[in-house]
Parts: sequence; C-alpha cells; structure tokens
Amino acid sequence: MSALSLPDPDLSSGGVLLRPWLADEAVALHAAFADPEVLAFTWPSPDPYLVEDAKRFLEDQQRSRIAGQELQLAVAACGTGTLWGGVSLYAVDLTQRRASIGYWLTTAARGRGAATTAVRLLTGWGFDALNLARVELTCGPDNIASQRVAQRCGFRREGVLRSHMTFKSGRRDTVVHSLLAGDLAE
Repeated sequence: MSALSLPDPDLSSGGVLLRPWLADEAVALHAAFADPEVLAFTWPSPDPYLVEDAKRFLEDQQRSRIAGQELQLAVAACGTGTLWGGVSLYAVDLTQRRASIGYWLTTAARGRGAATTAVRLLTGWGFDALNLARVELTCGPDNIASQRVAQRCGFRREGVLRSHMTFKSGRRDTVVHSLLAGDLAE
C-alpha cells in the first residue's frame, strides 16, 4: 500500500482548520484527553491517558499514514491555530474504496459546528483525493452528539453491531452510519 498524501493546502472552512499534527503537541493532546467526555467516547482503555500515550499517538499516526492505513489531522481554529480536536480517516482500504471517519473535540470547540465542518471537509477530501466510494462513521449508542454530527453531514444510519468491540473494561455496541460518494449529489 502506498502512503496517503496530506491535503495540500490544509483544509479549512467556517473558522475550522484541518492540518497535520505537530511533533511538539503531545502536551496539548494529553491536556485535551483530560476532558471526561473525550475520554468517555474516544479512549478505549480503562487506564488513564498519559503524556506517553500522546507521544506514541503522534509517532504512530505518521507511520500509519506512510503505510496507507490512516490519515490523522488536528482540528484547529483558523487564525489562532488553537487545538480544538482531531479528525481521521482510518481503516482505509483503497482497493475497496472505503474508509471510516472519527473525530473528537475539546470542550472549548464544542457547539460551534466544528465537528460537522471537520467531518464534511475530510470526507469530501477522501471522496475527491482518494476516490473513496464509501465512508463509515461509527460510535457508541450513548454518543448522541456524534450521531447528530453524522445526521448533519448526511450519513445514513445502517444499524447497530451488538457487542462489537472491547471498550474500557467490557464490550460495547456500535452504531454504524455511512455516506456514499453519490449521496453528496442527491
């Protein structure tokens, strides 16, 4: 598999900027994951999120991009560059022309439409630049905010995968949404 290119130029709209993660953002990333809501829906481990976990993420995301597996981008405020969260295309399968999208936001970024904008930007880029035919958005059944983002972006709910994944100290169901390239034209 070949490396996934980075969007060039960075993606932006409505005050939201999607850009590559910076090597020195481990402390800011760790601080963002101190938010109980980010931890509740994003961090699958029952263990605390440590600075070492943030450093490992920053190292691993570059390797995963080069391996063609995923593209992780920081979500930031246009102009100031303030870190607002993260968005990713992961489980990228260019042969099948599909990927999944995930995202999280800091408390300060919520309620501004930043998640909706980030998902629209990266999904649109994936359809155009990677020639994807399908993007999946999954979340826990209790993550109502993520389900609303999916709806606002035009994703269609397909169903629930029961006991789908290990999460925290147990198993979790997963709600599956999808967006097809043709859905954008409808």
